[in-house]
Amino acid sequence: MTDQPMVLRDLERKRSLCARLARVEGQLRGLQKLIDQEDDAIKISQQMSAARKALDKSFYALIAGMIEQGDHPVEHVTEVLTKFS
Repeated sequence: MTDQPMVLRDLERKRSLCARLARVEGQLRGLQKLIDQEDDAIKISQQMSAARKALDKSFYALIAGMIEQGDHPVEHVTEVLTKFS
């Protein structure tokens, strides 16, 4: 992996990614509430799955931004994909 940080510079993409993560944060808080209220395990599992998928989509949106930005070698982006997906 490179020592050079991979930075997302597109302001609109950063805003979109932060908004997506805020929704994931809301999902996680909802999950905590369901657990505290001793809700049904199936319902909790479905919500966990949805939160996990939303977080995965956030990761892929980040990677797409890095690719579209074009200032990082493809090998470095591929390393991140391989390591974290």
